[in-house]
Amino acid sequence: MQSQSPHDQITALRKAVMMHDELYYKKAKSEITDLEYDQLKLQLAELEQKYPKLVLALGTDTPTQTVGDDRSQGFKTAKHRVAMQSLDNTYSEAELREFHNRLVKLANKTDLSYCIEPKIDGLAVCVTYEKGRFARAVTRGNGVEGDDITANALTLYGLPKQLKPSKEFPVPDIIEIRGEIYLTEAEFQRINAEREECGQELYANPRNLAAGTIKQLDPKEVARRRLEIVLYGIGYCAPASAAGLTQLSYQERLRAWGAPTVEKCWYASGINEVWNAVQELDRIRHSFAYGTDGAVIKLDSFLLQDQLGRTSKAPRWAMAYKFEPERAETLLKEISIQVGRTGVLTPVAELAPVLLAGSTVARATLHNRDEIGRKDIRVGDYVYVEKAGEVIPAVVGVNLAKRKPNCIPFEFPLTCPCCGTQAIAYQGEVALRCPNYDCAIQVRRRVQHFVSKACIDIDGLGEAMVATLVERGWVVTLADVYRLPNRRSDLLSLGKKVEKSTDNLIFAIEASKTAELWRFIHGLGINHVGAAAAKDLALYFGSLESLASANALDLLTDKKDSIIEGIGETVSAAILEYFKFPSNAALITELRSLGVNPTAPIKNLALSNGVFAGKTFVLTGTLPTLKRDEAAHLIERCGGKVTGSVSKKTDYVVAGDEAGSKLDKALELGVIVIDESELLKLTS
Repeated sequence: MQSQSPHDQITALRKAVMMHDELYYKKAKSEITDLEYDQLKLQLAELEQKYPKLVLALGTDTPTQTVGDDRSQGFKTAKHRVAMQSLDNTYSEAELREFHNRLVKLANKTDLSYCIEPKIDGLAVCVTYEKGRFARAVTRGNGVEGDDITANALTLYGLPKQLKPSKEFPVPDIIEIRGEIYLTEAEFQRINAEREECGQELYANPRNLAAGTIKQLDPKEVARRRLEIVLYGIGYCAPASAAGLTQLSYQERLRAWGAPTVEKCWYASGINEVWNAVQELDRIRHSFAYGTDGAVIKLDSFLLQDQLGRTSKAPRWAMAYKFEPERAETLLKEISIQVGRTGVLTPVAELAPVLLAGSTVARATLHNRDEIGRKDIRVGDYVYVEKAGEVIPAVVGVNLAKRKPNCIPFEFPLTCPCCGTQAIAYQGEVALRCPNYDCAIQVRRRVQHFVSKACIDIDGLGEAMVATLVERGWVVTLADVYRLPNRRSDLLSLGKKVEKSTDNLIFAIEASKTAELWRFIHGLGINHVGAAAAKDLALYFGSLESLASANALDLLTDKKDSIIEGIGETVSAAILEYFKFPSNAALITELRSLGVNPTAPIKNLALSNGVFAGKTFVLTGTLPTLKRDEAAHLIERCGGKVTGSVSKKTDYVVAGDEAGSKLDKALELGVIVIDESELLKLTS
């Protein structure tokens, strides 16, 4: 780009930034890191400042002076009473100190006080309360107006429908509260685990998934993913004095009203204390419930904020200090191709082990064939690895300076590495798939899923055992699992002194015939049907046969509205598609003929007035008598919810032996800790 004229450089950079804005704000699918994006935008801003006449000639409608627009089709728009701006940001301590010096001059004061808050990596939203009651939720949009997501916001975990007034903190007649919608790491991992089971491409990071989810047109689909919200800012307020005089006192009011607020915020007098607070936040941010990619530094005084005002894009009195992503460089030794149980061919980077964000990374996702080509990733390259969204290791780039002449472009295989079948790409999908349903690795993964603890839970059928059974041809379909008791002599041939383990396996297989219905539904591997959807379907249909014979009108109304709570259009279509294949419908009959008789759920057992209604639990350690899933099921039967991480929203932590860090976090936050015996007493 350096050889181009300034005119061409500005034009190219504007085009690039606008393209990445479209991907980030509208499609929730970034192709570059935040740091790479910020560097592009900084280049553009420096050129526009250097060549103001070119800016006039090319037009002043430039992405450096506007807020990224997240508005999308399918939603009504609504105007913000007060513009919802973005923040200027920096990665530099020196620039942060320059920010303070500018404010000292503008305010004509040296003793400036600040509030420092975590910068949440989510989707910006403005929530309006009228007379204390939730009235509307609108995305930032273009800063002036955004998408009205009120129906979807009603599904947000932790969003109060009514603010709680007090004598000390009365609730204003009208108030716009700004915040972020996010996904916890635990929920992100759960969703990706379900997608991996279905052979689907994994989501890259929690922010993109949260942004994409809240823009679903069906609120029931949104509710299936546990989106949460944190509130911290203020827009319009009437009467204005009700909002408080400082950012810190406003945070106190939000908490008193029952709103979910940031984990921690700091008061700082002067820039040195600001920098100390930023460093402390960087040290502790990984323990927060939400992803945090920086610190937001705001003048604490609302009066000073009003006096200093704002530019067309951002307030003058606030700045975001962004933490550079943790990145490591290492050798890409090989690109392996994994085949999922639905046939998806997924490329994986095999790396020279490297320490990254506190753990050793030897493998990283490459997403798909297109991503490898776009980044020109080659075996033998030295590549940059980051934890995408601080969760999944991902290859984000190549150190071209170290590329050797013998590094050739990677040729993605056009055939299945397992069975050799020609791979295909379905319309609308990026992924290549092996279409051979009898491909040994697909069979193996389907059976592994079916017998796993998340599904039927047959003790003794681990990955190695399943691989052996499939390799020998003793298990080709899910139904063959229930033919294994008739193969006792074959099973005994697998090794010496295996009689006891064989008999234990046969007993476990026989016992599993009456496992809960939802476990069988989940085990079938229907696309988009995870454990939560399986429980909803089991409760509604009551048997495998009823589910298998369902038609479109059993699942959706003629207006495409859900008939079953939590089962929307996407899941319904996947169910119908699955049973459209005769072999899948026949499987249900075959299972029944082999003695499978799932235990149907008792309807309305987990009522909203159950003893744990509205309560959130976290399980940690090894319990004396209950397995983890048994304890979770017991809690759910009583109306409670079980999550994977401890936060201030957790009501109870059930701790067993070797409880570890979750117990420490519970004690730190003052969460009630109980053991198995106390849990059983509460449910009796």
